Amino acid sequence: MIRTRFSPSPTGMIHLGNARAALFSALYAARHHGVFILRIEDTDAARSEIRFVESLENDLNWLGVHWGEGPGVHGDYGPYWQSQRQDIYAKYYKVLEEKKLIYPCFCTDQELLLARKRQLSRGQAPRYAGTCRQLTPADIQSRLDEGKKPAWRYSVPADQSIEFVDTVKGPQHFRSDDIGDFIVRRADGTAPFLFCNAIDDATMKVTHVLRGEDHLANTPRQIMLLRAMSLHTPHYGHLSLIVGEDGAPLSKRHGSYSVHELREQGFLPAAIINYLARLGHTCDTQDLLSFDHLAQHFYLERLSRSPARFDASQLMFWQKTAVQALDMPEMIRWLGESVLNQVPENARKLFIDTVKSNIEFPQDAADWSRIFFHETVEMDQEGLQIIRDAGEQFFVEAEQAIDKYGTDLDPVLAEMKKTLGVQGKKLFMPLRVALTGKTHGPELALIAQLLGQGKLKHRMGLAFKLASKN
Repeated sequence: MIRTRFSPSPTGMIHLGNARAALFSALYAARHHGVFILRIEDTDAARSEIRFVESLENDLNWLGVHWGEGPGVHGDYGPYWQSQRQDIYAKYYKVLEEKKLIYPCFCTDQELLLARKRQLSRGQAPRYAGTCRQLTPADIQSRLDEGKKPAWRYSVPADQSIEFVDTVKGPQHFRSDDIGDFIVRRADGTAPFLFCNAIDDATMKVTHVLRGEDHLANTPRQIMLLRAMSLHTPHYGHLSLIVGEDGAPLSKRHGSYSVHELREQGFLPAAIINYLARLGHTCDTQDLLSFDHLAQHFYLERLSRSPARFDASQLMFWQKTAVQALDMPEMIRWLGESVLNQVPENARKLFIDTVKSNIEFPQDAADWSRIFFHETVEMDQEGLQIIRDAGEQFFVEAEQAIDKYGTDLDPVLAEMKKTLGVQGKKLFMPLRVALTGKTHGPELALIAQLLGQGKLKHRMGLAFKLASKN
C-alpha cells in the first residue's frame, strides 16, 4: 500500500511551499488508494507552539487535504507527535551504539565554527573533520568527568557510494567521503531532524516521501542510517523550489503568504489547490477540479525538475474560476454576513446574480453593495467628465424613458437611441457611470432590475445636476 506523509514543524504558519508538498503527497496517496499521514515534528521545544499545530490542521482541512493517520485520527503506527516518540528513538540509538556506529563528540559550537571557517578559506566544502572520532575510552571518560555532555555522531564509512533513484530528479549518486560524520543525538539528549525524521518514516512504513529539494543533501545521510539498521527505506522525491519572477526563492516580497492569510483575504480552497496542483506539475486538463479529481490527474512522472515560478496572475485566474463555480448556498457562505447584511434580504439573490461575474473576493461584493444600496454615487474625474460630455438632455431623456418603461432596459435604450441619436459607448457609458459611478461592472440590465425604477430615476436626476454644472 502507498503511504505518504507531511511532517511539518509547528514553528509558524503553513506557506504555499509547505501546502504544495502536503497536497502532492495527499494526491499521490489518494490516486493509489493509499494513506496520507500527518506527523508533527515538534522536537524543537523552544520554537514549537500548539497554536501553530491547530493552525496547520485547520488550514489543511480547509484546503480539503485530509489525513488518514495522524493527530485526531487513529493509526497503527503512532504516536504522531515526535515529542511522544522518544522511546522509539532510544531503541534505535541503542542499535547504533551496539553496532559501534556512533561516537560521542565534545566539540563546542565555537570549535566547529572555527573549523568550518578554515575549510571554507581553503576552498573546501565544510564538513565535520572527525576530531572526536579517535578518542580513546580514557579520553571520553576524562571529558565526562569534567562535566562535559557530548552529542553523538554517526560514523560515516569511508569510500562508500550512496545511490538512489529520486522520483522527481532521477538517479542520484553521492560519495560518503564527501559527507562528514553527522549528529544523531544532541547533547541535551534530543533527536535532531535528520535522525528522527528517518526513523519515523521507516517505522511508520512510509513508502514515498515528497519534500523540497532543500532536503536533498539529507537523503544520503538518512539512507545510510536506515540501511545500517536494516530498516525500510522509502522512495524519495525532491520537489523543485518555488521561485518569484526574479528567480529568487519565493518570499513575501513576491506575494507569498501563509495559507491562513490567503484564507483571510477570501481566497477559495478550490482556487489554491487547483493552482498548486499545476505549480511544478503538468496537469492534463485545465478544468477546475475537486481534490479527488485532481488526484486522478496527478503523476510523479509529470513533476518538473526545474524551479516552479510563482505566478500571481495564474492564482487569480483560478480564484475567478472558483468563484464562478460556486452555487448560491456556497456563494452566500463565502460572502458572509458582513457583506450580505448590507443587502436587503429580498434582493440578495438578484444582487449575487448581478455581481458574481465582477467579483474575486468578498470585499469586492461589499464595494458593490455600497454602490447599489447607498443613496449617493461616488465617481472619479473620468466618470464626472463622461457625465458632463453626455449633457443634461441625455439624462432628461433617460429619466423619461425609465418613467415610461420601468426597469426593462431594452426599450429604454431603444427610445434613447431614437431621441438622442446616440449609440454604442456614447449611449451605454453615461448610463453606467450615472448608475454606479464606474466605467465597468455588471450587466446594465441586471443593474436596472436590482436598483428598481425609483432609484434609476433618482440617479438620472443626480447625473442631470452634475451635467448642469458643466
